[in-house]
Amino acid sequence: MSKVAFHTLGCKVNHYETEAIWQLFKEDGYDRTEFDHQADVYVINTCTVTNTGDKKSRQVIRRAVRQNPDAVICVTGCYAQTSPAEIMVIPGVDIVVGTQDRTKLLGYIEQYRNERQPINAVRNIMKNRVYEELDVPAFTDRTRASLKIQEGCNNFCTFCIIPWARGLMRSRDPQEVLNQAQQLVDAGYLEIVLTGIHTGGYGQDLKDYNLAQLLRDLEANVKGLKRLRISSIEASQLTDEVIDVLRESNIVVNHLHIPIQSGSDTVLKRMRRKYTMEFFGERLTKLHEALPNLAVTSDVIVGFPGETEEEFMETYNFIRDHKFSELHVFPFSPRTGTPAARMEDQIDEDIKNERVHRLIALNDQLAKEYASRFENEVLEVIPEEFVHDGSEEEGLLTGYTDNYLKVVFEGPENLIGQLVKVKITQAGYPHSKGQFVRLLETVK
Repeated sequence: MSKVAFHTLGCKVNHYETEAIWQLFKEDGYDRTEFDHQADVYVINTCTVTNTGDKKSRQVIRRAVRQNPDAVICVTGCYAQTSPAEIMVIPGVDIVVGTQDRTKLLGYIEQYRNERQPINAVRNIMKNRVYEELDVPAFTDRTRASLKIQEGCNNFCTFCIIPWARGLMRSRDPQEVLNQAQQLVDAGYLEIVLTGIHTGGYGQDLKDYNLAQLLRDLEANVKGLKRLRISSIEASQLTDEVIDVLRESNIVVNHLHIPIQSGSDTVLKRMRRKYTMEFFGERLTKLHEALPNLAVTSDVIVGFPGETEEEFMETYNFIRDHKFSELHVFPFSPRTGTPAARMEDQIDEDIKNERVHRLIALNDQLAKEYASRFENEVLEVIPEEFVHDGSEEEGLLTGYTDNYLKVVFEGPENLIGQLVKVKITQAGYPHSKGQFVRLLETVK
């Protein structure tokens, strides 16, 4: 039996797509093995969001070639899409497929074995207007299932290469989304995370159908779904209709990830982001009125070209005043090929790092404040795994509440993947401590 090994770099969408590509191999009779083991085929799913992503992708490709020089080496993903020529010159690479045509991969492997000629199968992604159906009936991870609902992005922010790697916005057919959601719940998943390149933009290219309707339809039609999470949503996509759905829903969780990137209007303009801070603040106020306990997490880029101390402080103060519950803070990293990489006034690394540290300190404080609101409360957690990091929490169960608090508590292995009530005994960050109260219901 032929063996295939996978290595995934980058985001949740890539991880989703690796699982989808694995399904194709599985149906073709392949066995899956670890990446550092001998395999007949190696598939590297690459990332290109930063220059480092490219570099890491090249390192992993070379590792696969060393592992088994006779194996078929297939490279796919975003770096493959934007720079196929760079990958084709790496000795040992046999097949390059971008972020489309993944369903043809097995055919290309067959072709390569017959002809022994390297295949560059990357096509222009900008011409693609059709969502590529890739089903994932189950994941290697047992507790949370991702469900990809859209592909591509029309925003062209000045720091971002992704539209060139993923193409323009295209939404998955609503019926396909519902079918796959039901399939995942039937496979035992209680929580589904809607994911995509620009998830909140779902439906922009569909006639008379949008994200709010998809959320309603999932709630009405998918039997047994307990939690629905949106992986990320832009402020501009938080329409009054979406906020109404969140308010009324019994399954959409009390957590939204809303990328802010900067809290300064002048920086946002240079980033070509499509909102002002006044608008962003107004949306947050409206959300918190609808959902008083909502956790809002966010991404922030620090040290964007030309960022002054004043502009940085606008970001800092906005985040502090609006009490975000957790931040992902990134120092600006110039991505070759984007307008921001060519801008004047690149910020000194030391200044970037110092600002990053100030925001991380603010994040720790805000995250602790948010968690402390739930001390002595009983919340619902889906345990994901045991802690294995050599810390004092070693051997405890860990999982997330619907409002994305990480909780560790004592309990047996059969609770993993179930919905349980846990009392928060000691709120904190990066995790809170809890005490198991009871099992809510057992998954079939």
